[in-house]
Amino acid sequence: MKIYYEDNHIIVAYKDKGILSQADGSNKPDMLTLLKDYIKEKYNKPGNVYLGLVHRLDINTSGIMVFARTSKAAARLNDQIKNHVFVKKYIATVEGILTNKDFIELKSYLLKNEAEKKSYVNKNGQEAILSYRAIKNYKINNFDVTDILVNLKTGRFHQIRCQMSSIGHPLYGDIKYGSKNNINNDMPLEAYYLSFLHPTTKELMEFTSKEINNEA
Repeated sequence: MKIYYEDNHIIVAYKDKGILSQADGSNKPDMLTLLKDYIKEKYNKPGNVYLGLVHRLDINTSGIMVFARTSKAAARLNDQIKNHVFVKKYIATVEGILTNKDFIELKSYLLKNEAEKKSYVNKNGQEAILSYRAIKNYKINNFDVTDILVNLKTGRFHQIRCQMSSIGHPLYGDIKYGSKNNINNDMPLEAYYLSFLHPTTKELMEFTSKEINNEA
């Protein structure tokens, strides 16, 4: 598990695909438990370790996450999310060809179906906003795909997957949202960039897992 940064207030780490953000009652590994164990061992802390979950990534999505080591830090980071200070950027591979080099904003209303664990575009849902632009076009097994950069402005359930599918460009291999290709849930979606203000020092904290060519 890659740790990008840690102090007495926060810890920033990379979540691999196949790992939950937090335990769901199954036997699958989750980031909260893994990081609590890491803190216990590194700092020789007895008893329970506090670690606050600030945001989530789907089990099949990889990427950078920040966790709060105090309740005060958790509250301040949550306020940043509500006030859109917290910035998350994703890279996704979608089906079809997109050529827009400038960002296009996509606004929808999404309604989560709990039974299906799936979101639908529905006027009675919650507002969901993202912007996206094309990075490059290529083929996978003679199938046209596009890598896109996504700036997520709200954090709805399966937001990127649902919204891109709604405009006819589902994630490559995302059968649940209309993909024509089955790639065994190896979701081509990564939260590669995260920025926020440190909850105590107010310093701008920026983390990235890769550099994007010609990023706007």
